[in-house]
Amino acid sequence: MNGTQEEIAAVAARLVVEEGLDFGSAKRKALAQLDLPERSALPDNGLLERAVEEYIAVFCPEEQAQELHALRLLAARWMRRLQAFQPFLSGAVWSGIATRRSDIYLQLFCEDSKMAEIELINLNIQFSPRRVKGLLGEQVDALSIHAWSEELGEDIGLHLMVYDVDDLRRAPKNDARGRRLRGDLRAV
Repeated sequence: MNGTQEEIAAVAARLVVEEGLDFGSAKRKALAQLDLPERSALPDNGLLERAVEEYIAVFCPEEQAQELHALRLLAARWMRRLQAFQPFLSGAVWSGIATRRSDIYLQLFCEDSKMAEIELINLNIQFSPRRVKGLLGEQVDALSIHAWSEELGEDIGLHLMVYDVDDLRRAPKNDARGRRLRGDLRAV
């Protein structure tokens, strides 16, 4: 790690918190803002996550705590609605670095991936399906919706990552810092 990577991480952290960018987009935009070559060594996600934590602690600790609480309440409501699919919360809302600009990511585990789509149709909820990289590097279905947050007074992006029920046992449980990668409703 070098000073340039730390500088990229600091700028990217501001972009993550203030603009709601994902880590990859924030790193690329930070390179451009710092007028660095595209081939510059980027900070790893662990360094960027620590920079986000530091940024929040300095610039918006109270506001972020309230927003995180509201996002976790919304996530818990959806986890209860989708409890048949053994939902787990992951991403920034789970790890504690989310703001109102962050989306919510729920992992669902089903016998058949179409079951989650059918449930959303039965609930009369519009969704956008796509394929994304999953827990083990495989392609999985992702169902994206907009969920209204009363606490925040706005729509929040909610992404339902649909996995096979067997993936629940095979998925990694901890990150490089030894923290849980996801939590069930009791943990939220």
